[in-house]
Amino acid sequence: MENMNLNEKINELIVLMAKETNNIENYHKLSELYLQQKDYDKVMSVLDSLLAIKPDDVQALVGMGTMWFYERDFRKSLSYYNKALEVNPKNFLIYYNIGNVFAEWKNFDKALFYYNRAIDLNASNPEIYNAIALLYQDIEDYVEAKAYYEKALSLDPENVNSLIDLGNVCFKLFDYETALKLFKKVFVLNPDNELIAVCIANSLTLLKDKEQAYSYYEKALSMTDDKYKIYICYAISMTEFKEYEKAEDMFKKAVSFDENSPNAYILLANLYTSTNRVKEAIDLYKKSIQVAPNDAETYMLLGNAHYLDNDIEQAISSYKASIELSPENDEYRLVYSQVVEDYVKSVHGVA
Repeated sequence: MENMNLNEKINELIVLMAKETNNIENYHKLSELYLQQKDYDKVMSVLDSLLAIKPDDVQALVGMGTMWFYERDFRKSLSYYNKALEVNPKNFLIYYNIGNVFAEWKNFDKALFYYNRAIDLNASNPEIYNAIALLYQDIEDYVEAKAYYEKALSLDPENVNSLIDLGNVCFKLFDYETALKLFKKVFVLNPDNELIAVCIANSLTLLKDKEQAYSYYEKALSMTDDKYKIYICYAISMTEFKEYEKAEDMFKKAVSFDENSPNAYILLANLYTSTNRVKEAIDLYKKSIQVAPNDAETYMLLGNAHYLDNDIEQAISSYKASIELSPENDEYRLVYSQVVEDYVKSVHGVA
């Protein structure tokens, strides 16, 4: 079967299975071939058939759990993993997969429990430490996340995902020099990855190396046709270096590139607000609201711009809209009540 294409291998295996109906290994091989084709329905069908013959086949149970995990039906996924665990309670991969389910459910304690159980059974697998690091990163405990990423990298120094994630954590911890070193290491391994080029450029921006930062943004732009986010990062960098006219042009490029995304409108409006071009900012906040009408923060920003423009009634109206969209936000309520109180006093001439 070495030189056959996938379809030929599948057809030959199906013929063989018709003759050897109870050969478990053939089911495993066929499911793997369908997996290579990314035909997940057929993978599940084959595994179902296998489990009908051999209900305690651990590989099939884990495979079904993984298929349902990819389908984001985590309850079904967990039920198959638990069945596999009953058959083989010493398989680290099952504990790892169950940890992944609880991580998706944002159940930190249970996810950590199962990941640690996986480590008890296989302490040399870097993916487990990486998964624990992601757990801590998700709750913004960046110090613990950093320690686990470093452990993962001690076991697999060229693990790209760990390098990227550790770089992001270092960035969050304001350790831009380490983040830069990590991102550059990834870039050596993946020199065509425009997102890593942007990460390098962002780090260089915060290290105040304008020339190098701009060169990496330009590299990123040359690598892809999907330029929207790169334009935005590039423009933010330009504002860091106080090149406001260049930043304005770059934000406008982003707007032209994707008129249905609100970020560029908001960021350009913020730039206008900070440079006292309030009426232009108001127009852009309104455009952003047309694109994304349910964003409470944009209404709050619009209210602030109206307030700076001395249009207090419009400011109050915008603040009220932000509260209606995000009634649990105490900060929005505080701003609204303070502005309303001041407005009432001014109308009634109260000192």
